[in-house]
Amino acid sequence: MRVLGIDPGTQVMGYGVVEGDGEELALVDCGALTPPPGYELGQRLYFLFHGLAEVIARHRPQEVAVEEPFVHKNARSALAVGRAQAVAILAAAAQNLPVACYSPRQVKLRVADYGASGKEQVQEMVRLQLGLAHVPQPSDAADALAVAICHLRGGRVAELLAEEG
Repeated sequence: MRVLGIDPGTQVMGYGVVEGDGEELALVDCGALTPPPGYELGQRLYFLFHGLAEVIARHRPQEVAVEEPFVHKNARSALAVGRAQAVAILAAAAQNLPVACYSPRQVKLRVADYGASGKEQVQEMVRLQLGLAHVPQPSDAADALAVAICHLRGGRVAELLAEEG
């Protein structure tokens, strides 16, 4: 299965495409969409939507996985990420792709086996699980790959449970 993982943000939106069955994983592509400086919010969201549409058209994922906003102290930041998350969901829906959303804790748990892992630890686990020489850059791309891996790992667990039942 080919999954597009998205780390939403209105300034930088990371994306990562991973192919695999939950056991064996392979990097297809990753990167970040960065609207030009000076764009207003609406322009940034429009830029991100079209950028994701191009990524989807180029890589033809079967499913999309999006990280949910982390709400801790900065509600304004969480709102911005929520807007970017909505753009990602809309871009997937425009292509009739199923979308799954994961909390940062779920991503950390499935990728690094520890829900309170640090960002660097998760990124290193992405590198190791994809057999890469270096952690993908920018960090938003590595985070998006973690979301895709999370989705693929979760699907593998669901398949194993279905086989048992």
